[in-house]
Amino acid sequence: MTEKATTERGQPKFQQGVVVKNKMDKTVVIGVTTKKPHPLYGKYVTRTRKFVAHDEENRCGVGDTVSIMESRPLSRTKRWRVMEIVKKAAEVDIQTV
Repeated sequence: MTEKATTERGQPKFQQGVVVKNKMDKTVVIGVTTKKPHPLYGKYVTRTRKFVAHDEENRCGVGDTVSIMESRPLSRTKRWRVMEIVKKAAEVDIQTV
């Protein structure tokens, strides 16, 4: 009896958040904000969780809204990839007079 062990990958997880930091090469830190009700009082509490994501072309800037997808481990902390930039941050042009 030789049966092939077939392992299928599950559906990847997707998140949407704002780029918090982009100082590293090909890496960005994404802040994902969620609102959950407090278990006793019912008031909505805002929680922010940070994800380290791979940005192959260094396209993301601080303040951009991006969509990320779960992937295999790329480094010690990177487990996500940037899929697309949903909205670019407003670029402020500072001029010295």
